[in-house]
Amino acid sequence: MKIISLYDNQKGMLKKALKGNRNAQRMLYEKYAPKMLSVCRQYIKDHHFAEDVMISGFVKVFNGLHTFRNEGSFEGWVRRIMIREAISYLRKNQFVVFDSDQTEMVAEETVFIESSLQASEVQSLVDSLPEGYKMVFVLYVVEGYKHKEIASMLDISESTSKSQLFKARKYLQQRISSLEITKSVQS
Repeated sequence: MKIISLYDNQKGMLKKALKGNRNAQRMLYEKYAPKMLSVCRQYIKDHHFAEDVMISGFVKVFNGLHTFRNEGSFEGWVRRIMIREAISYLRKNQFVVFDSDQTEMVAEETVFIESSLQASEVQSLVDSLPEGYKMVFVLYVVEGYKHKEIASMLDISESTSKSQLFKARKYLQQRISSLEITKSVQS
């Protein structure tokens, strides 16, 4: 007996989901939920709250499915919704405070630190950033947004975005250095 996939292409699945087909919506959810939970988790420390944000993001995805024009990646479209939902959650719960004092910034340079840190340790370090630093850091470094886009999304100035990124990098470099020193002493 041959098993045939009910929806073997994404466009067909999207059309069915748009018409309210619950099975197609469930399949889309199951396909993208793990990745989108990871996106939400980058912004929100608590796994349960990140999951709540992801679920409310999927509600927005399915309610706004008619606005997706099949121009570009569906996953990218969903990802943008999740990012905006996470930012909205953090703002609503007043977790985000942007450091208003501007730091004299040296020209942006990329610093590579060779490190033996595990992914969980890196995530823990990013989680330890103050929320304003963390949000700009993740949007810039992980998501690839430009400072102008970040400023628009977060309703801050471009210079504040740059300052937050500078401070986040400095903070992370200091924390990584101190962790590396601690590890080498323990070895």
